[in-house]
Amino acid sequence: MHVQPEPSGAPFADLPAEAGPVAVPEPVAAPVHAPSALPVDGVVLPASAVSPRKRPRPGERRVQILQTLASMLEQPGAERVTTAALASRLDVSEAALYRHFASKAQMFEGLIEFIESSVFTLVNQITEREPDGRVQAARIATMLLQFCEKNPGMVRVMVGDALVFENERLIARMNQFFDRLESQLRVSLRSAADAAGVATPTVQSQALASALTSFLVGRLQRYARSGFKRAPTEQLDAILARLVG
Repeated sequence: MHVQPEPSGAPFADLPAEAGPVAVPEPVAAPVHAPSALPVDGVVLPASAVSPRKRPRPGERRVQILQTLASMLEQPGAERVTTAALASRLDVSEAALYRHFASKAQMFEGLIEFIESSVFTLVNQITEREPDGRVQAARIATMLLQFCEKNPGMVRVMVGDALVFENERLIARMNQFFDRLESQLRVSLRSAADAAGVATPTVQSQALASALTSFLVGRLQRYARSGFKRAPTEQLDAILARLVG
């Protein structure tokens, strides 16, 4: 399930295509911020001038729920978001939430699907446009950290903080996300090792992909646990130069 925003709301922002070939990747991510308040402030109209409240279109309420959940995860101490708090923020009943999602776990699955779709769409663009495996790996790493820096609520899901008290399958799914990312880094770095004539390209690419993935996960954990004060992209160019050359 891909979280596809409706045009009329304040949807998750699509990420732009990866920039042209450069040694250091250009920013590629756009914010995925939910609105802090859904109603727009304005003048109270007379009763005769107030239009009837419109029922959300099919799918619109689902997106609104996910946007609000992501927004709440950005707040300090938001590792545990209850459906009661989520319903209160949306000014609906908890029963209304369950008309759109069978469980809270399914809401988190919606966020995870958005993360997967956003990140791996850009990974595919990078690998299709850039032939150099070393540059591919650097751009993938940069893209991921830029995406997370712009979307702190998603980071709590990615590092598992928001999933501690939830269904174990959610943590397993995020682990699979990073396994898939490491696999792609390994392919890119193996290509670079082959091109450089390395004697043991498989061993080197596996070691570098593992180290790079561990670095990325560590940066996300630090970002979340600093209350989103320590940017994950801090000194990134210098570190990538050391890791991937």
